[in-house]
Amino acid sequence: MKLATPRWWYVRRGAPAPVSRLLLRPVSWIWAYVTARRIARTVPVDPGVPVICVGNLTLGGAGKTPVVRALLARLPGAHALSRGHGGSLHGPVRVDPALHTAREVGDEPLMLAADAPVWIARNRIEGAGAAAAAGARVVVMDDGHQNPSLRKALSIVVVDGETRNNAWPLGDGSVFPSGPLREPLAKGLARADAVVLMLPADLAEPDPELVAVFKGKTVLIARLEPAAPPPPGPQLGFAGIGMPWKVETALKAAGCDLADFVPFPDHFAYDGASLKMLADRAELFGAGLVTTEKDWVRLPAPWRERVVAWPVKAVFEDETAISELLARF
Repeated sequence: MKLATPRWWYVRRGAPAPVSRLLLRPVSWIWAYVTARRIARTVPVDPGVPVICVGNLTLGGAGKTPVVRALLARLPGAHALSRGHGGSLHGPVRVDPALHTAREVGDEPLMLAADAPVWIARNRIEGAGAAAAAGARVVVMDDGHQNPSLRKALSIVVVDGETRNNAWPLGDGSVFPSGPLREPLAKGLARADAVVLMLPADLAEPDPELVAVFKGKTVLIARLEPAAPPPPGPQLGFAGIGMPWKVETALKAAGCDLADFVPFPDHFAYDGASLKMLADRAELFGAGLVTTEKDWVRLPAPWRERVVAWPVKAVFEDETAISELLARF
């Protein structure tokens, strides 16, 4: 069974779960060592077209896929590349929303395929090669900052910028599993060309202390904003993403009459029991059902008619800055 992202990873002060942190710290050292060794020993392959990597320094949902979608819209001839996390197909396969399901290709590739050509491949070299052979002018890789197999023309890391309510997106600096970092912060930043600091729509300015962490890097401010209003009337919200509580907050900020909210683990596979529970709870409140686009594509087809997909988009504060970053592609 998949576990939800621990919220104590992101607590800024107070050091919650001290025993768990202490017990998991040795495993974190092993994780960091294995990651660093793999990166150091791998010789990246040039697939013949530029590769833009949009990755994370942490586990959990920072808004990476909306950034990928925004870049695809700005880059003529761009194809997306994903590992297809949660899908059964190994690839390389071009995602067809009319033929494939999230169980086959993963939820994020299926969502992106509505807007641009998307490839999934467990082997990123083969996936980028397939995209290039199909005519891609540039490959935008969704995730893979810690995957050294491909030569990257541009590496962007997306960081959650919300620091309210004692939240700190980088945790206490610990690497998984005692914290949210995928590798030590300094090592991950050293390979990044730019940082996208993702803020919620209702946060006016980023925390200066957080911005200072990325001194010397190009920092772009972006916000996750609703692409459409939430559905009217009472709603039961649910989400199975890295930080499901952020969906609850965003729905309320957008004016949704949220009767209740149910969180699930990231990439949760909705089955009959979980969907019946949601339907029964919605009936109890006399509410409709609303979720994210990423969750919606994982629903069985009959349930998509009963659930509203609430879309969000990444909006850059400085359009000139993002255009300049992408100008050579």
